[in-house]
Amino acid sequence: MVPASDSAVQAAPAEARPVDASERLELLDALRGFALLGVFVSNVMMWFSGRVFRPPEVAEAADKAAPLLDSITQYAYEILVSGKFITLFAFLFGLGFAVQLGRAEARGASIAPLYARRLVVLFGIGLMHLFLLWYGDILASYAVMGFGLLLLRRRSARTLLIVAAALCFVWPIIQIVIIRLPRILADTPEAGAAIMKAARERSLANQAELLAVITQGSWLNVVIQNARYYIADFLPMIAVSSLSTLGRFVLGLWAGQQRIFHDVSRHLRLFRRMLGWGLVAGVVGSSAGLTVHLLMRFKVYTPETLPLWIPYVLAPLRNLAQIGFAAAYVACITLLFQRTVWQRVLSVLAPAGRMALTNYLSQTVISLLVFYGFGLGQVSKHGPFACVVFCLSIFCVQVLWSHLWLARFRFGPVEWVWRSLTYGKAQPMRRSSSDSPPSPMAA
Repeated sequence: MVPASDSAVQAAPAEARPVDASERLELLDALRGFALLGVFVSNVMMWFSGRVFRPPEVAEAADKAAPLLDSITQYAYEILVSGKFITLFAFLFGLGFAVQLGRAEARGASIAPLYARRLVVLFGIGLMHLFLLWYGDILASYAVMGFGLLLLRRRSARTLLIVAAALCFVWPIIQIVIIRLPRILADTPEAGAAIMKAARERSLANQAELLAVITQGSWLNVVIQNARYYIADFLPMIAVSSLSTLGRFVLGLWAGQQRIFHDVSRHLRLFRRMLGWGLVAGVVGSSAGLTVHLLMRFKVYTPETLPLWIPYVLAPLRNLAQIGFAAAYVACITLLFQRTVWQRVLSVLAPAGRMALTNYLSQTVISLLVFYGFGLGQVSKHGPFACVVFCLSIFCVQVLWSHLWLARFRFGPVEWVWRSLTYGKAQPMRRSSSDSPPSPMAA
């Protein structure tokens, strides 16, 4: 990390405060807006639409009868979107911490107490999102894993890369071992297979029960069943995968320490290499998973007959694909951002990125009202292409609304609550004459 200037070192510790509009990096806000769109597509495609809860035989029949456009959209989603944008979102979370750390040190302030309060408040927001709206919340787990960044903030660049590599590529293998531990410890291979089959059947039953409530239940019924499903099925999955998420945080922390986004022109060669090698890693990692998917679709293998070694190989390759494509997206947008025309185009996403928390939560509310039974009841009624069109339409409205809102206010509504609770006092909400001017679209 670049050391603070002499004047900053000699100055008295400054009071912690929110980031001024003039201090923000437009590129990072645009990247965050782009990531937000991809996360929205993933959530709708797999979760809100009900696709993930379909029984295997129903899913198989629907895939065979799907229109060509839906089939193309599904494969494009699996290769280009699934897991890639949540990886990008996690990377930006760690990068944001590094930016805040650098600014706090430049002012002579300590980041640990402030950032700990931010995480505690974020955890509370996540719990409300989780138990009042949707079990698929990422905020609570991000808040918990965020404390790992505090522990690693003083580590060298080499140490951070080693930690990130271990968490992203070694931990997924350990994760498979943990998931398969009952089978490994069984007395016989047959007994182990029976244990795994029973666990899978319980999971399918829980999913079917949740789908029934989502389709026909009231909001209160959904909230109750969400909590049950989260504790029984979702929490164990989140718990074992959280360290992989931390690995992505650490990559963002490393990038922030190297200040590669503060002075992109000095790191153009790095971003070009990221683009090339990211695409290679993404294609290689995705090809392995796609091959196994096709083998299972055409009944060469079933979940019960799949060779035991395949998941151990696929786990790190899946992470390689996710990180590779995420790196390629970051590099591509960053390189395009160096051109005036593209900068103006991509900057349209920046206000949505500045209001990422508000937009993320509003995406949940909108999706619940559209897909769930207490709303319009569209769950299980639309294919992949329609889901993508829905997401793009809603996100365009969110981008426009973000521009209009930030033309008048300093923070998004939920961001204002987050900051006010973090600092223990209400933050000024209205823009003042000293704030940076709004974007051209909002002017």
